[in-house]
Amino acid sequence: MTAFTVRAPASSANLGPGFDSLGLSVPLYTTLRITPGNVTEVIPLGPELEGTPADESNYVYQAMLLVAKRTGLTLPPARVEITTDVPLARGLGSSAAALVAGIVAANELLGNPLDMDAVLDVAAREEGHPDNVAPALFGGIVVATLDKLGTHYVRLDPPVNLGVTVLIPDFELSTSKARAVLPREYSRADAVHALSHAALLAAALSQGRLDLLRHAMQDYIHQIWRAPLVPGLSDILEDAWRHGALGAALSGAGPTVLCFHDTRESTAPLHTYLSGVMKKNGLDGRVMDFPIDTQGTLIERDGLIEREG
Repeated sequence: MTAFTVRAPASSANLGPGFDSLGLSVPLYTTLRITPGNVTEVIPLGPELEGTPADESNYVYQAMLLVAKRTGLTLPPARVEITTDVPLARGLGSSAAALVAGIVAANELLGNPLDMDAVLDVAAREEGHPDNVAPALFGGIVVATLDKLGTHYVRLDPPVNLGVTVLIPDFELSTSKARAVLPREYSRADAVHALSHAALLAAALSQGRLDLLRHAMQDYIHQIWRAPLVPGLSDILEDAWRHGALGAALSGAGPTVLCFHDTRESTAPLHTYLSGVMKKNGLDGRVMDFPIDTQGTLIERDGLIEREG
C-alpha cells in the first residue's frame, strides 16, 4: 500500500441545547500522513502538538488500535505523521478530530473492514457521545444519538447564508473540568426546556429558519453552569444578537464561543463586540469567521481524494 493522507475537521458541539447530540464541522484540520513500512513511528509535528507523545501512546495511534480491536485484525506497521491547526482544549473538538482521523487511517490500512456507520460507532463509543465525532466524520451539521443498539444520526447540509464566527480565548479548559460543574439532576422544567429547544433548533437548521436560531439556542442544561469558567460568556449569550449574531452558544465544553451569522451581512460589528468582551475581562484571543465545513474527513492518495466521510 502506498502512502496516503487523512484530514479530519474541527467541530463545535451542543450549539446550545443540543447537549451531547448536535454539532457542526469547522474548517480547521488535523492531518495524518500515513506511510506503510517495516516499523511503527509516531511523529507529532508543529507548535499545537508540542509535548504530545511521539510513540504508540499518542492518542492518534491509540485511536488506530481501536479498529484493530473492533475487527480482530493486526494493525500493520506504519509511519504516522500528525499535524493540526485545531487548538487543543478550546472546545473545538481537537480530540474528536484526532480520534476520527486515527480510526479512518487504521480502517484504510486494514483494507476498510468497517463501513462508515461502524467507524462512527467506534468513535462515538470511545468519546462517550457522538456530537463532535459525527460532524468530524461526515461534515455539515449532524444530529446524533448513542445507545446500546448503535449510533444513529441525521446529517444536514448547512442552510444557505449561514456562517459561524468563533471567539477563541487564549486559555485552555479541559472537558473534564467543564463537566465536573454540571449538576447530577435537573428539574422537569429544565428538561422540558432542553427538549423543546433542541427540537426547535434541529428543525430550524433543517428548514433554514435563521430567524429562529436566537430563540432555539437557549439552554439551561450546561451553559449556565459553565459560564463562571468562561469570563464574558453570559454577556455574549445575552447580547450578541444585538451586534449581528443570529444566535450564540458555548462551543463544546468551551472556552470557545460560537456565534451564527448571516453571510450576506458584515460581521465587523460582531467582531468589535466580541473583542470588547475579551478586553473587558482581561483576555486575549482570536475572533474568526468560517463557513461550515461540508466535506468531513477526507482520504487523499497521489493527489486524488478517494473517499470522504
